[in-house]
Amino acid sequence: MAELVYPPILVAAKTMFRLLDNKFHIEGTEHIPATGGAVIACNHISYLDFIYSGLGALPAKRLVRFMAKKEIFDNKIAGPLMRGMHHISVDRAAGMASFREGIAKLKDGEVVGVFPEATISRSFTVKEIKSGAVRMAAAAKAPIIPMALWGTQRLWTKGRPRTLTKRHVPITILIGEPIVPAPGEDREMLTKELRLRMSALLDRAQAEYPDAPTSEEDKWWIPAHLGGTAPTPEEAETLDATRPE
Repeated sequence: MAELVYPPILVAAKTMFRLLDNKFHIEGTEHIPATGGAVIACNHISYLDFIYSGLGALPAKRLVRFMAKKEIFDNKIAGPLMRGMHHISVDRAAGMASFREGIAKLKDGEVVGVFPEATISRSFTVKEIKSGAVRMAAAAKAPIIPMALWGTQRLWTKGRPRTLTKRHVPITILIGEPIVPAPGEDREMLTKELRLRMSALLDRAQAEYPDAPTSEEDKWWIPAHLGGTAPTPEEAETLDATRPE
């Protein structure tokens, strides 16, 4: 498959990282296979997560094909870029086509990126996740790689203004050991296991993060259970129902 769009997008992203002086901490890249299909299942706290999640796969020299909502592909600017990078359009009203496309890409040896929470978590915890990542990996006989991002919410997330000019923000990317679905293994139990692993990675990323709020107002990016002012999971659920954005 011709890669005419992805390489220049990566160059642009790396330029952005340098301009913003992002301080990266990346662990676990050895868990991403150098060849063959794999599903990356990542938490979702920012509109920029696909950029940083994809960065986590670059040391393995893998380009990730992300599953993203159809509305992004309909955008006159983002759409051609998404199609050029061979990402997967997800129509939530008719999701079977994208599910089958994901399986086909996995069987072709591609890495497919999934945000199984489906939407950004306003509470900055791992919400309940969908079973699609597990079912897709099982159907393609591919491993699932749990991943956690932290720090990306400080740049652009739900309910907050974009701060793409904010510099020196540390970004943590932690990648866990793969889960390999066994034939006949309970998909719901595997989904629960995946969520536990994603949550454990996120908890560690939050605990080891090298930066802290500078004021009471700045505590918005810290989850409530850690003393921050982000919505609790219950409050976030209510916000999602009333202000889905």
